[in-house]
Formats: sequence, C-alpha cells, structure tokens
Amino acid sequence: MLRLILTIAIVGLLAYCGATVKLGKRTFFGHVKAIWASEEVHELKEGVEEKAGPTADKLKRGVKAGVEAAEGSGSGSQAPAHGR
Repeated sequence: MLRLILTIAIVGLLAYCGATVKLGKRTFFGHVKAIWASEEVHELKEGVEEKAGPTADKLKRGVKAGVEAAEGSGSGSQAPAHGR
C-alpha cells in the first residue's frame, strides 16, 4: 500500500513539474508537443505507415480470421455445454 502511494506521489510530482517548470522557452510537455508537431516527425510517421501498412493489414486479416475460427463460424464446432 505504501509503495502504491509513493508511486502515485512521484508520478504526480513529475507530471506537475513537466507541466509547470520551464526548460528554456517551454515546459517539458511544451517541448514534446513541439517535437511531435514538427515536419520531420510527420515524415517519419508517413514512412512508417508506408512500410508497415501492408504488414498491419495482413495482421488484422489474420487476427480476424483467427477470431472467427475460434468463435466457430464456418468450422461447425460448438462449445461444450456445461452442467450436463
């Protein structure tokens, strides 16, 4: 219990400092926001989407097929009835 309280206090203190303490012209969160909004990061995100997009689509189709197979649609299998 003490560990949880201490962890919450530390996270709260770091969040407060990140939002209020100036590091140059901006706070820590201001710097993160500025970096995230930069053109380089947008190019990076586009490049990742371009390269990983086909793989992510294939993974989504595989997961969907696995879920459908597990639910029994198309396989003809039924979950065993309990209580018999």
